[in-house]
Amino acid sequence: MTETVISAPTRISSEHPDWLRLKAAAIALQELQVQDGSVPAPEDHPAAAVHVAAIVEALARFAPLFPHDEAYLAAAAHDFEAWAGSGFGVPDFLSSLLAFQPQQQRHDGLQHVVVFPMYTQNGSSSRLVEAVLIEVVWPDFVAGLEAGDYSNQLFVPIRFLDFTPGYNTNSAVLFPETVAVRQTPAFTWGAIFADREAARFRHVLRAAAEITSLELPPGAAELLEDQELTEATFVMWDLIHDRTHMRGDLPFDPFMIKQRMPFFLYSLEELRCDLTAFRESVRVEKDDDAQPEARRHAKLVQYAIIFDRIFRFAITGSRVRNYDGLGGQLLFAWLHQHHVLHWTDSRLSIDWDQVADAVIALGAKIDDLYWRSIDRPKMAHWLAAYELISATVTPHPASVWARGIDALPLTGPPRGLTDQVLDDEFPLSMFYEALEKKMRPVIESTAGITGKSGITGSSSITGSSAQ
Repeated sequence: MTETVISAPTRISSEHPDWLRLKAAAIALQELQVQDGSVPAPEDHPAAAVHVAAIVEALARFAPLFPHDEAYLAAAAHDFEAWAGSGFGVPDFLSSLLAFQPQQQRHDGLQHVVVFPMYTQNGSSSRLVEAVLIEVVWPDFVAGLEAGDYSNQLFVPIRFLDFTPGYNTNSAVLFPETVAVRQTPAFTWGAIFADREAARFRHVLRAAAEITSLELPPGAAELLEDQELTEATFVMWDLIHDRTHMRGDLPFDPFMIKQRMPFFLYSLEELRCDLTAFRESVRVEKDDDAQPEARRHAKLVQYAIIFDRIFRFAITGSRVRNYDGLGGQLLFAWLHQHHVLHWTDSRLSIDWDQVADAVIALGAKIDDLYWRSIDRPKMAHWLAAYELISATVTPHPASVWARGIDALPLTGPPRGLTDQVLDDEFPLSMFYEALEKKMRPVIESTAGITGKSGITGSSSITGSSAQ
């Protein structure tokens, strides 16, 4: 793929009048829409037409400011007009989605105005008109990594400048599959908000370190003080994580999106990608030929993966099939049981000189599971995956799966096995139960956080330990 060469682009702020008009019109439309994105009440159509006209006018005014998005802005205006002209039924924005190709324009600081009827992951499940004003985060050292061993032509790291209410949530991705379209196209990009991930990480880590009396190593402490440094670190992590979903000895498609399967398989897939990013970061850190900035950030990626996994992932969200939560629990328990992480005298400590070997060993165990799964039937793979996890994280005492194969319905369809998995198959440990109670307000406070709104001062959470 050849990335588009552009001249110095215009930059606007979140207070730009055309952006404010577009944002206000999108929010007003949301009040008239139902879950599928349509505006069903005929009496609402005149007002909806006024809001659409405001959006179309704003898009036209943005075209000369953002020539790199000229085709998209024109297509979006046409899709809005067509939606209004057809009576505000279920929206179809396929044309504008196909015209928006940000992966071809990965230039640090390049801005985009993006508006689609869409749902927001971890936010709204309704396909409402949402708008975001964003800019690309593309440091030179990341461009060098992507041009070398870590090619990922679909990956677009971005930063929030402003957004409509659907993004005033935990959602940190802008994915084309969320957009309302008449048919599913081939997806050519995926955007991740590095500033939200970084701000959330810094806020959670600061509080967790205080609560557990954890002494942070210098690099991790530096992340707490520097939002831009942390954003670049997350970009490197996400670059390698994202490409890993498509690489390795995979059991055909590790996600199998359209199939019902035990949630712990998703845990292993997401953790596999993070542990691969960890392993590769260790490799880059030790590569004397790598760029100095790449080596510096490679070490920081290792801290970010460990701390985000064990402090945020493990205790964020409900206990209903929380696959990221389980991945965090697994990493914590693995490090503890390999005597690398210690909870002693109500203090958490980590032997950093031994962490890399322990983390890489867990990643190798998952990689071996995947390699063997290619020759295994589906049920056998599921059972092997459960055995891997349950050897480290204790299952619920009421679990049917924990009783072994004699207790499971192995002669019926695979869904029978899935139905036997408890919503909270692997409950929180006593350590995590106590930590979650103290961290809950901290984690809840990060909904809607951005790099601009991230908290840099001392945590307001009281207590010196998780006990």
